[in-house]
Amino acid sequence: MNSKIIKQIRQRIAFLENHRDELIIDADAHISSIEDMTPNDRNNYLNNSNYYHGKPISAEDLLMEMKMAGVDMSLIWQNPAVIHYGADQDYNFQILFRANKYIYESSEKYPEKFIPAGWTDPKALGKNLAISLVEKCINEFGFLIIKMNPAQNQYNIDSEDVVTLFNKIVELGGIPAFHFGGDTPYTSAEGFEKLALLHPEHPVLGIHMGGGGPSYNDGEKHYIKARELGLRRSNIYFAESAKRDTHIESDLITYQLAGKPFCDHIFCGSDAPYGRESWNFGGYRQMFESLIDGINHTDKRVRANPFLFSRAVSQKYMGGNIAQFVIDGYKKML
Repeated sequence: MNSKIIKQIRQRIAFLENHRDELIIDADAHISSIEDMTPNDRNNYLNNSNYYHGKPISAEDLLMEMKMAGVDMSLIWQNPAVIHYGADQDYNFQILFRANKYIYESSEKYPEKFIPAGWTDPKALGKNLAISLVEKCINEFGFLIIKMNPAQNQYNIDSEDVVTLFNKIVELGGIPAFHFGGDTPYTSAEGFEKLALLHPEHPVLGIHMGGGGPSYNDGEKHYIKARELGLRRSNIYFAESAKRDTHIESDLITYQLAGKPFCDHIFCGSDAPYGRESWNFGGYRQMFESLIDGINHTDKRVRANPFLFSRAVSQKYMGGNIAQFVIDGYKKML
């Protein structure tokens, strides 16, 4: 890492430390460079007023949504719906590199609004180029978190190439993150646990905490497996997003009852643009208000522990937990 990147990281640490107890942070948001879109994607972005799944948003679009939603910062990474891979792995590397570069440039432009995170893909790029992209994301852009999405490109979460990339990210001081949902068979709880056991003292982040858009029946099983997994492996952290609100609430109650360190391991997210920040964080706020009113809550665990939640506790889930996670991660990286 060069001195400029190190300075940016230290400034981000200082900002998060100064405002950790008040920030509302979206732990899962995807943005895209409009200039780098294909002509068809750019035309849809500019002229199609209807929503379609994964409709792209720019950094400035997200900032507008954050203002409406009362969100202070967002952890950002590229939007896979805008990445159209081809047969050429070098080409795939270049378009994913540009997508990651846009994340860095957006965080540089809005340093107190965005926490940048990277993305690599062992299938589309091949193992060697995927490793090269990890190195660039961490060493050139200073990204703390590097994500892979086995569901998107159809490879098992615990495959040999993923294990190699997982180890490389840890070696460089980064934190591996994964789309961890019940929407495909590629991100099983068993596979995710195998990865967590590779470096049991090193954090790993599961995005969606078993959600990600599965059917009701498949989702139910995966949600519960994810909930149990996080209580079994203390190095696993979760961003709640793209998941049934009833299960999110049950996760929060379960982990708050479990106490430390587990109650520090859940972050609230929206999965923007797949979900709206204003909708999700409006829902989170109302959910926590109901949990704070423990005596009248419908869950018997909360009624039996009516002071389990407070506004300070809710702020941790809505921002404080991920702020501390990033602070700790950056300090170890440096």
